[in-house]
Amino acid sequence: MNDVPEGVPGGVPDGAIAVVGMSGRFPGAPDLAAYWANLQGGVCSLTDFDAPAGEVGTKGLLADADRFEAGLFGFHGAEAAALDPQHRLLLETAWAALEDAGYDPLRAPARTGVYVGGSPTEHALAAATDRELAARIGATQVRILTDREFLAPWISYRLGLDGPSINVQTACSTSLTAVHLAAQALLLGECDTALAGGVCVDSVRPRGYVHVDGGIYSPDGRCRPFDEKAAGTVPGNGVGVVVLRRLEDALADGDPVRAVVRGSAVTNDGATKVGFTAPGVDRQTAAIVEAWEAAGLDPARAQYLEAHGTGTELGDRIELAAAGAAFAGASHVRLGSVKSNIGHLDAAAGVAAFIKTVLMLEHSTLAPTVNVESPHPDLELSPFRLVTEAGAAWPRPADGTGRLAGVTSVGIGGTNVHVVLEEAPPRPAPAPAEGPFVLPLSARTEEQLHSLTGWLAKTLGASDAPPLAAVAHTLRTGRTALPVRTYVVASGPGEAAEKLAAGVRDPHPLGEVWLAGGEVAWPEAPEGTRRVGLPTYPFAGERLGALTLEGHVQHVQEPAAPEADLEAAVAAALREALGLDASDEALDRTYFEAGGDSLTAVHLVSRMGDDFGIDVPIDLFLEQLTLAELAARIVELRAGDDELDALLDEFEAEAES
Repeated sequence: MNDVPEGVPGGVPDGAIAVVGMSGRFPGAPDLAAYWANLQGGVCSLTDFDAPAGEVGTKGLLADADRFEAGLFGFHGAEAAALDPQHRLLLETAWAALEDAGYDPLRAPARTGVYVGGSPTEHALAAATDRELAARIGATQVRILTDREFLAPWISYRLGLDGPSINVQTACSTSLTAVHLAAQALLLGECDTALAGGVCVDSVRPRGYVHVDGGIYSPDGRCRPFDEKAAGTVPGNGVGVVVLRRLEDALADGDPVRAVVRGSAVTNDGATKVGFTAPGVDRQTAAIVEAWEAAGLDPARAQYLEAHGTGTELGDRIELAAAGAAFAGASHVRLGSVKSNIGHLDAAAGVAAFIKTVLMLEHSTLAPTVNVESPHPDLELSPFRLVTEAGAAWPRPADGTGRLAGVTSVGIGGTNVHVVLEEAPPRPAPAPAEGPFVLPLSARTEEQLHSLTGWLAKTLGASDAPPLAAVAHTLRTGRTALPVRTYVVASGPGEAAEKLAAGVRDPHPLGEVWLAGGEVAWPEAPEGTRRVGLPTYPFAGERLGALTLEGHVQHVQEPAAPEADLEAAVAAALREALGLDASDEALDRTYFEAGGDSLTAVHLVSRMGDDFGIDVPIDLFLEQLTLAELAARIVELRAGDDELDALLDEFEAEAES
């Protein structure tokens, strides 16, 4: 490892943070393999579509943004439909990022923190004014399921993560600020593992934007960072999460280190700029300088800068001036901006740039900035050279030290972030281990299991397939055991790939216990075995749609049901709150078996009083009653209230006589 300060044990740089896992979904890319293929190929993933007159019909659209595998995370139907698409996507991406790090998402390391942020959404705005939704599931529940301040807590709660759970909001620099804060928390010992990232899904439907002369949006639907014709940015949607650990811990625990955060810093422009929304030069420069100082490295050693690069004329000029001052001693620093490929992802923009840079370090390849025709003239007087060619090699420095890059993100309001990234340190290959090995796989459905086995077969059939001992160790300890299962037994990656593809399963005692759904006492992994990155869970949730600001129905209070229909009306209210179908079988489960929780119970108690005039004790929901029995008991409470009212009326009549 290069630049190791004297006295640091184990040859690990002081303050180094390992990137051990990543997951993301971006325009044109349902996973990071597709993301990298698009980036290195110079693909512009912006989508053009028909838009109303006066709008530009272009956006970085995110496919399947309204799908969610609610059952995997314990949400019942009504909750899942109300849950904001940003929450849904961030939950699934956090799950996949932990799997990529080789950790079971439901058994993550102790003291795992969450640092994430999101953008404003149409769904949340519509939910806040939807009286019918509030009447069905409760106003408090609506807020908890849609407000972006609960993005981090939902991840912590559903995955059982007990470290700090912090929502981050710094506008366009949100997700890179989240990375910085997570790294600082690790260095301070506030947590031992951290998830960091962000999400932006302002709407799940194609929506154009209005171009205004002098505004931030492009007139023609293309983003051209650092081009002399740069005239604006294009909005986009996406989500990304990275898993961070202290480098010394990651190396000791056999984590798959993808890159290293050497330093980071955050500043704000304060009042030193022309307006609140305008960027400033001096404090952008300070963020870069302070980050490289924190890394203990000279900025002149940088080989690449992933810039904020919005493609606005003013923003690009200011960023070039700021970065030029910070990297004044460097020469031929390559420059790029992922916004040209996928648009400006707002709260997820920084993590999209961060993940792009990690992928470039891993593949020793520079991805091009697209849509550029003539680089900006200011580049000629700067240390930067814009990367525009596809497939450009990223050579290691002549002195043999590691590749180094900077990533910058700038937020409206003036919060500037810079992160210094270094390629992963070389690690000796573990000694070969003798097989055979049992490879366990599981999913929630047969279709998902088929997808997973196919993806793993492709991975193990590749020329750079990981050692099978590492694969077995990762599958055994780094995946949640789900109900639909299979396994294969093999001694090498090629053999495993063939058996997975053909569906061959040689009987094995441990494998059969696994297949039967039992807890398996797997043998200890061979000494030196490390976790490896493998295909992550193939989410297959249904389309849940999203609320819109157009056409959602205002709630109209319905008259109370006639007495004869009261039990049916109460049962219907229970179904509605729990998102159940109208079948009789749906009422055969208990309240908690049907997905109920304490908050929904509080809402139902209130609703029973408001809609039916029945005072229901909340303890009734804790009893082991089917929903049909629960509805009947609630109606009985109404009858009891009526009898008491009749007695009181009788006493009052006697008192008056």
